Amino acid sequence: MTEKNELIIVTGAAGFIGSCMVAHLNENGYNNLILVDDFEKDYKDANWKFKSYRRAIGREEFFSVLEKDQIKADIIIHLGARTDTTEFDYSVHQKLNVDFSIGIWKHCATHNIPLIYASSAATYGAGEHGYSDNHQLINELKPLNPYGESKNEFDKWALQQNSLPAGWAGLKFFNVYGPNEYHKNRMASVIWHSFNQIQNTGQVKLFKSHKPGYDDGKQLRDFIYVKDVVKVIFWMMEAMLTNNWTAGKNGIYNLGTGEARTFNDLVTATFHALGLEPNIQYIDMPEDLRNTYQYFTEAEMHKLRSAGYTNGFYSLEEGINDYIKSYLREMKVL
Repeated sequence: MTEKNELIIVTGAAGFIGSCMVAHLNENGYNNLILVDDFEKDYKDANWKFKSYRRAIGREEFFSVLEKDQIKADIIIHLGARTDTTEFDYSVHQKLNVDFSIGIWKHCATHNIPLIYASSAATYGAGEHGYSDNHQLINELKPLNPYGESKNEFDKWALQQNSLPAGWAGLKFFNVYGPNEYHKNRMASVIWHSFNQIQNTGQVKLFKSHKPGYDDGKQLRDFIYVKDVVKVIFWMMEAMLTNNWTAGKNGIYNLGTGEARTFNDLVTATFHALGLEPNIQYIDMPEDLRNTYQYFTEAEMHKLRSAGYTNGFYSLEEGINDYIKSYLREMKVL
């Protein structure tokens, strides 16, 4: 494999999607990387310590080190964020998801660096305006929690800017699952929780529906395997690095599969990947989640396809089968 010389900064590099992104870059010959995260949290060490990179910089020191050492990146992939949807102190999200992202944007704009950043499907709230990534709808969205609100506030801010990175894309991640999420605990994917419940009890507990029109376990989400997420980011990155990303492609994109599936489908696929018959119990949803729970999400994917992305996505069954058999059974990282 040809060694690539481009200097790439990845924020959130010790986290779930960020560490999978670093792994994908390494697999494709990109080792001249600067990793950014809160590296003092040693429970995420397995995600990043054995990757190939040039330098790791703590999040709090990042901007001062950038300026002091005059680091000139070829592209920044900004995946770092506070992603806890149960953190209701908005000041936490303002600092980490809005202010930090504004700092990165301004650095990219000043130094003519392309930028790819993580937004979220949490911006869509209850979905009353649908799930179109049309820029005209972004000001109308009403997220259901401070995390989604912070992501939407940065999206709105980005669209108002006249000073732009060399090329840019914001990606609204839908329900991402896959290896390297072991540290996320309550915020880990339902697949991760289902696998652990099956190992411990032989059954899976799912939330009952508290909304008319949805049977228990029939809540629908657009689940996307993390390997597909990093492939899309990688495709955008290479287009930007080779000047094949035109200004007309700049903007905010959905990133899901475009197909909503039920939680019953997800749990059934998890049992089948383990060679077991489904055993599901339905339990009441906690009171604190009922008013902020999304019962349906499904990404409209026309914009990404129109931008030129032609690869397929893992089906839910294919993704879960790979995740469990290749990673979860032995707690391997990507």
